[in-house]
Amino acid sequence: MGFGDLSPRQHALLGRWLPGATVERDHSWGLVATTVLEVTRAGARFIVKAGGDEDQHIQRELHAHLAWLRPWTERGRAPELVNGSADAKLLVTRYLPGELVLGSGYADDPGIHRQAGELLALLHAQVAVTDAGYERSENERSLAWLRRPHRIEASGVRRLRAEIATWPTPPATLVPTHGDWQPRNWLVHDGVVSVIDFGRAAMRPAYTDFSRLAAQDFRRDPALEAAFLDGYGADPREPDAWRRTRVRAAIGTAAWAHQVGDEQFEAQGHRMLAEVLAPS
Repeated sequence: MGFGDLSPRQHALLGRWLPGATVERDHSWGLVATTVLEVTRAGARFIVKAGGDEDQHIQRELHAHLAWLRPWTERGRAPELVNGSADAKLLVTRYLPGELVLGSGYADDPGIHRQAGELLALLHAQVAVTDAGYERSENERSLAWLRRPHRIEASGVRRLRAEIATWPTPPATLVPTHGDWQPRNWLVHDGVVSVIDFGRAAMRPAYTDFSRLAAQDFRRDPALEAAFLDGYGADPREPDAWRRTRVRAAIGTAAWAHQVGDEQFEAQGHRMLAEVLAPS
């Protein structure tokens, strides 16, 4: 196993940062053009992430490491940055031991979700800014998804467009968010939860980090939601703003998953759409 998916520039940079490193395992997801490799050098383990030409995730992840992850890294709850280049779309972090929560027995453990809530509260508490254009921009993003290829029924598209047209656009309070907060990005080691994958990190309303959990884990077991909120400390989901977020998440999930060929995730998006469009 080698570094064949890296560009010549990425390969050269990695040779300077970790000379003689050996690839031990490929953790790449396969649906997006991001290579994720577990490597070793001089007995130490690292994670190498390399983006393709159109990648925007590495820049976001690098910014998150530099600006927002200290509350986690100082506790050993997130991987530490070793080196990175936004221009080359390449970064290296120290390997963080642990088992993915997704697909394990930990996924149904309220204690794990309580820890995840505590961690998320640390991220969100660092800074808050007011953005007068956030809601308008998110509406435009959802309408753009509806113009792209998808398999949402025409009647559903009409209803979604009509609803979005009625939404207010009040100023929004934005905080540092993970952007994909769910068991797929949580590790457990000796009973302690830590966090990985910051390629969608950005300033957003705090409640947007509840979206994946609400559509998946909280829906499966309300006890997980109660434990998560106990760890987080409050529930930031004001009903009207949360409704808008659920609709946007459903549209984005159904359309994005269709475009990358993830049929299981696309089906989840259509279920989310059915739930938000169901009569109240």
